[in-house]
Amino acid sequence: MTGQTKKVHHYKNLGTLTTRLRDDVNNFDCVLLYAYNRSGKTRLSTAFKNRGKKKGKGKPDTLYFNAFTEDLFVWYNDLDNDTERLLKINEASSFFDGLKDLALDETIAGYLSRYADFDFDIDYDKWTVAFRKGGEENIKISRGEERIFIWCLFVAICERVIDGLESYKWVKHLYIDDPVSSLDDNNAIAIACDLAGLVRRAAARRGENDAHDPIRTVFSSHHALFFNVMCNELGRTPEGQAKISINRYFLHRPDSEGVYTLRHTGDTPYFHHVAVLAELQRCVNADTLYTFHFNALRSILEKTASFLGHDDLRICLAGLDDEALYNRALNLLSHGKYAITEPVEMVDDNKELFRRILADVLDRFNFAVPELAPTKAAKKATP
Repeated sequence: MTGQTKKVHHYKNLGTLTTRLRDDVNNFDCVLLYAYNRSGKTRLSTAFKNRGKKKGKGKPDTLYFNAFTEDLFVWYNDLDNDTERLLKINEASSFFDGLKDLALDETIAGYLSRYADFDFDIDYDKWTVAFRKGGEENIKISRGEERIFIWCLFVAICERVIDGLESYKWVKHLYIDDPVSSLDDNNAIAIACDLAGLVRRAAARRGENDAHDPIRTVFSSHHALFFNVMCNELGRTPEGQAKISINRYFLHRPDSEGVYTLRHTGDTPYFHHVAVLAELQRCVNADTLYTFHFNALRSILEKTASFLGHDDLRICLAGLDDEALYNRALNLLSHGKYAITEPVEMVDDNKELFRRILADVLDRFNFAVPELAPTKAAKKATP
């Protein structure tokens, strides 16, 4: 990141952040949030939805896609006979209002064919979905394929929302959180382009008497490629279409005390690797280094090497005083099965080595690490 430093706004809790986001979405067609994992994106989307429901005295105003959306679908795997594998739909949710009457199958199939090669059949009486591929029936699809199907169903519902169908007239906002966490890059790009088109349609919607009646969108993701494609697609104005207004932020949670920050990214999307470096520097300064942090640093160096046109991260360490030691450490200490949910603290020697590698990398590439964490590199210790 180069250029003028963007101001960081602090919010003491999720409630004040939600108020800011609600105000923002009333002034922009789309608000884009970049935040890496464990920053509270899912909680924010739920708080945003709940705030609208409270203002509407129990009536919601937000149709959202997040981890809770996926929980509306549960597998029945037929453990006794292992033949009738079905995805069960929780019909009690308002997410499925009027689903029986909307005839979504064709629209879902149209989207699904762009990203996957399996077919489906929805039983609206039993609220189940069966999947098939080729001549095989009742197949068990992968977790990624399941998420693609749920996403396609959500987008099909969004189309009916934009069309103004009675069942979804309560929707004023769309909130979409991380729809592509388990997808490959090709599908991420394809879905981002399709989603950008949907956001444009929502922003340009016309209501009664042809009056402008937009549905405004909030989008959040930890997926750097997806976020950047969304920014680029929504930032341009296709011929014959109206320009839409967007606002972009980097969302950060600097500690576990509930404080959140928003940093306006201007015309330049905020990149994942810079955010991770900020987090690693914060952990160095706080002496809260865990074994999985070596994996994160190695990933940054691999992406940096790839950006420079090389296929080996060693190019990032070439010429450093401790080049051989750093290479050996990153190879040996970044391949363990380190669970982020049950982190293991580094031993003191590895902490010191990590500090030295990070300090030298930041010094060599002069990354503009944001002020969300102290940026002073750790002093290099005497070997």
